Amino acid sequence: MKKIYNIVFLIFTMILCGQFVVYGQQDAQYTQYMYNTFSVNPAYAGSREALSVSALHRSQWVGRDGAPNTQTLSIHGPSSKKVGLGLSIVHDEIGNNTNQNTYFDAAFSYTLETSENDKLSFGLKAGGHLLNLDFNNLRNFSAGGSAITDSDLYKKFTPNFGAGIYYHNDKFYAGFSIPNFLQTEHFKSSDGNDNLVAIDRITWYLISGYVFDMSPSLKFKPAFLLKATSGAPLQADVSANFLLNDKFSMGAAYRWDAAISALFGFQMSDEFMLGLAYDSDISELGGTKYNNGSFEIFLRYEFIKKEKVDLTPRFF
Repeated sequence: MKKIYNIVFLIFTMILCGQFVVYGQQDAQYTQYMYNTFSVNPAYAGSREALSVSALHRSQWVGRDGAPNTQTLSIHGPSSKKVGLGLSIVHDEIGNNTNQNTYFDAAFSYTLETSENDKLSFGLKAGGHLLNLDFNNLRNFSAGGSAITDSDLYKKFTPNFGAGIYYHNDKFYAGFSIPNFLQTEHFKSSDGNDNLVAIDRITWYLISGYVFDMSPSLKFKPAFLLKATSGAPLQADVSANFLLNDKFSMGAAYRWDAAISALFGFQMSDEFMLGLAYDSDISELGGTKYNNGSFEIFLRYEFIKKEKVDLTPRFF
């Protein structure tokens, strides 16, 4: 009863915190969020029960000069039956290196077995954000524009911390997280003129999915991701993937009023997985007139123990 009380109390506390901090943060965007959960939820650390190393590259709006691109690198795994640890680096760049954001985080998770097959994990993360703005890369649209000098640089490092909850069993998973609790103001002038202030705001994530066994060789997994920010529309992603013979996955995704996506995955071995995604914009930026879509490649390698090699791969 004491353990149940502690679980309920922790869930209530984190949800209550979420009610007061739904303001939004300019975080990187992913189409293959179902494989990249650790980047947004520290409670996922160690949940795959193996040391997992993954990398992702995203090119947004291919063909558009100065379009965003993102790289992530993460490593996490269990240090004991209940404790998971991990490290994550996310680099986001826009405007041909004009605006660079780099996040460094260390994560800790603690897992409780709520039943024989169900697990509930609580995660914490701590790290920092390095913002680097180089105004020398900006272009003047008129010859008479003022020259940009070497002093037109802006660099700032700010610490931050986040938290998350992650519940899963063999078929179902759900997670709630706030990767960064602290808001940071940039360009605030000493004279009190805040017209040009930019704020890194808080984002909260809700993610879930379920795996259906269609046949002995075919699985079907619908999933969704909700991402909320203040001053920005609620982002909703839904996806549907099929897994054939525990090797090949393929499916489609839809980002509300933004893009439709095609996804493909290949479990090349027990340890190594490759994932690909392509987005076609349906917003006003869509079509080859403005860009050629967005592309992602995802790679994961897991150091699986010999006694677990014969286990069926988990679809999340």
